[in-house]
Amino acid sequence: MAVARVKLDVQALRADFPILDQEINGKPLAYLDSAVTSQKPRQVLDAMTTFYETSYANVHRGVYALAERATEGFEGAREKVARFVNAPSSRELIFTRNATEGLNLVAYAWGLTNLGPGDLVVVSELEHHSNFVPWQYIAKRTGAEFRMIPLTESGELDLDVLDELVAEGPLKVVATNLVSNALGTINPIERLVAWAHDQGAIMVVDAAQAAPHMAIDVQALGCDFLAFSAHKMCGPSGVGALWGRRELLEDMEPFNLGGHMIRKVQFEETTWGDLPHKFEAGTSPIAEAVGFGAAVDYLTGIGLEAIEQHEHELAAYALERLRDVPGIVLYGPPPERRAGIVSFNMDGVHPHDVAQVLDWEGVAIRAGHHCCQPLMQRLGVAATNRASFYLYTLREEIDRLAEGLLRVRKVFG
Repeated sequence: MAVARVKLDVQALRADFPILDQEINGKPLAYLDSAVTSQKPRQVLDAMTTFYETSYANVHRGVYALAERATEGFEGAREKVARFVNAPSSRELIFTRNATEGLNLVAYAWGLTNLGPGDLVVVSELEHHSNFVPWQYIAKRTGAEFRMIPLTESGELDLDVLDELVAEGPLKVVATNLVSNALGTINPIERLVAWAHDQGAIMVVDAAQAAPHMAIDVQALGCDFLAFSAHKMCGPSGVGALWGRRELLEDMEPFNLGGHMIRKVQFEETTWGDLPHKFEAGTSPIAEAVGFGAAVDYLTGIGLEAIEQHEHELAAYALERLRDVPGIVLYGPPPERRAGIVSFNMDGVHPHDVAQVLDWEGVAIRAGHHCCQPLMQRLGVAATNRASFYLYTLREEIDRLAEGLLRVRKVFG
């Protein structure tokens, strides 16, 4: 029996987002930049305000009522975020400042110990700098070889080169994103995991662009580490999460040192605390974690499958509408293999100029290299425009994007 798909009531959901109820340059705001950061619903804002007003104190340090309440809220959020990615244990879920810090944690704490001269570190040509630069840097520090999985013309990973890559040396790390922040490409992580593990390597997944938009199950993916950020999934900035396999995390040295992450400090030596606290030095992002948990509740209540389907429909509609714009160049795979992201350029017009004209129309998009300069080099451009969609995006806003691009064409000829 076919399962009926749940259709999002986007207009009703938009009422949860106060920031969307405004005008820019006299026109309703069309926020099409959710790939860089999402807007926040009242449910998340209210949860953080209530926490600050009623329950704020430092965690794991006091026995008084506020401290116990704060610790309960903080650790309760950890449980929610761990369940969100189906982690076997919440002890494997480390709160970080963002996905970037989580990826750096793995690169330093695992990479400096386990990589050496001749070892192979593989990323992809699609990577955000956060999952590219740390591995490039650690490879140089350790003498490991650093290689990229190239792209096909459609903006997808060219998996035909995998055998060639492993011929260059013992593979130790494969680090790729699940969804490209620049093109929206959905990568075949399960296949890459199998390849990495067949070679005895670990698989590190940047899920910052995937976690807001699709259900993630780290056990089904089979990866070894997975990082994501709250601010892209209706939560606050300043907090993210790293999931890692317990046996790997326990063998790793800590990334930051200081208070809270210790077991015992003596003049002669210091010993580390248990997971996850071993990797959470200093005062935690307490209220932010509570907001993170509230965001998980919000997205789970709506349903990730419904959000993903909504974005696929928007991506297909956007590609169809934008193809009619004279002089447009579209990048990336077909809609069935991409998330709600459309990157493009206008022939003869700088992306910043395109974004500026669209802002006159109240349409907010991104223009730049999207922290993906190796990808831009592959595309042969310095930058692109990027429109990105989320659960609160309307089809009418894509119509306004297309109409705004026609105005760009008139302005610049």
